[in-house]
Amino acid sequence: MKAIWKGSISFGLVNIPIKLFSATQSSSLDLDMLDRKDHAHIKYMRVNEHSGKEVNWGDIVKGYKYNDDYVLLEESDFEEAAPEKNKIIQIENFLDLNEVDAIYYEMPYYTQPEKGGIKAYSLLYEALEKTKKAGLARFVLRTSENLCLIRAVDNTIIIQKIRFSEEIRDPSELNVETTAISKKELDMAVALIKQYSSPFDISNYHDSYSESLLKIIKAKATGKRPSIRKLKVVSKKSEDLMSQLMESLSTKKKQTS
Repeated sequence: MKAIWKGSISFGLVNIPIKLFSATQSSSLDLDMLDRKDHAHIKYMRVNEHSGKEVNWGDIVKGYKYNDDYVLLEESDFEEAAPEKNKIIQIENFLDLNEVDAIYYEMPYYTQPEKGGIKAYSLLYEALEKTKKAGLARFVLRTSENLCLIRAVDNTIIIQKIRFSEEIRDPSELNVETTAISKKELDMAVALIKQYSSPFDISNYHDSYSESLLKIIKAKATGKRPSIRKLKVVSKKSEDLMSQLMESLSTKKKQTS
């Protein structure tokens, strides 16, 4: 894996030099955009809206519109905004993971200690593991400040990006309507949840859509006509909620694919 950031985790007066790596990769198939006529690649050009001419990467700068005009920003401006956060992930607080709702979770990253930082890295890992706590910190990555959790997982310290509060929309904007539920309906819904509950094992879940799509691609590559599975719509036998709950409880749980 290629490191995407180098810096350090600051833990009190302890400084741990690390490298940061992306912890995820896409399971979707890598599809190219082609011209149907000759299968030539479709390229996207960086075009000046006034001249219509392509612009070289070296001539492209970032700008912020301020008072109806643009203020151009150079790399030095981004570094000057918060020089310490460009190189240091400063732990500001420790908390229990259950205090952070899943809606705030974003991208996870792996960390690797640099030479000279292995013992301090191991110390932080063991301390997080023993206390079952996570560190809360901020740092700058790709010109943006990020809030993150520092967690101990499988002998690795993980940097888990989380969203700022202003990034979460207020659900009250939806004006969601609710209605009264009877105790019997609630009891049956709870029973249904219990019936379908089991310990979470991520290895049971795969990107079956991409797997099916790849089978179609391989079939078409050999000149075969792939079979098209039709969606089987299961009609409701009753519009009554109680009847639907009772029918659901009588149905066996299907195997996860």
